[in-house]
Amino acid sequence: MSPIRHDRTITTRRHSYAAVTPLARGHLADFYSARCDGTRSAVIKLPRDPAHSHLLEREATALRQLPKDGDRRFLPYIPKLIESFAHRDQATGRRRTANAVRRLDGFHSLSDVAAVHPDGLHPRDVAWIWRRLLVALGFAHRAVVVHGAVLPEHVIVHPAEHGLMLVDWCYSVPGCYASTDPSGRVPMMLGRYADRYPPEVPARERAGPAADIYMASGLMLDLMGDRAPKAMRAFAKGCMLASPRRRPADAWHLLQEFDELLERLYGPRRFHTFTMPGQGPGR
Repeated sequence: MSPIRHDRTITTRRHSYAAVTPLARGHLADFYSARCDGTRSAVIKLPRDPAHSHLLEREATALRQLPKDGDRRFLPYIPKLIESFAHRDQATGRRRTANAVRRLDGFHSLSDVAAVHPDGLHPRDVAWIWRRLLVALGFAHRAVVVHGAVLPEHVIVHPAEHGLMLVDWCYSVPGCYASTDPSGRVPMMLGRYADRYPPEVPARERAGPAADIYMASGLMLDLMGDRAPKAMRAFAKGCMLASPRRRPADAWHLLQEFDELLERLYGPRRFHTFTMPGQGPGR
């Protein structure tokens, strides 16, 4: 499929996106920056293969269900969906589903964070990331949505503000799909992260909240590397048992247990300044 031409304008039934410019290339989609209605900065996500449009539709469904069925206090943990629309490719005439979301500044993916901290993150830095990730998962699971791909590129953090957002909901399992897809399976795996998934995902079995918790725990261990305290490593390993029935499935309850662990290790919580080398905190 041909890419969107540089600096063109896309007009939908609801909005107009001007100065559409290539921004980044993802696993299955390309990302474009744009000005929505002349006022808001937006990112348009467009699959390279029209056959993957169903994944963009799945993402849009999740991003609509989360504000509707979840606690709205936690909306800053997920992207703000502006709209989902059909885009016709000018070269072939084929249609692809595109999602437009609010653009964010000052965030870094955990893959970028790991790249500039090759010796592992300080456990205190991982502590606030882990806590916020559990909040994001608790919010999603209470809204009956499983993310399905808690991987380094899909968790972004704002160092200066200690902010976190869980992005890329294309692989999610929204509860409202139960009537049309009762399997509850994650629709697609990212091959380069095959070893990060819990056993039920490659086995094409139902994936519940315990699957997200498994992936999140492994991600936090990877961030710390050899710097992980024994107690934090044991905590994560308890969330990564092979059987989903033996794993924790309530992120909110797990957060309480994690806070108790952190207090035993470090005492009362204190703000721990986190920076990205060469960029400063969130710049």
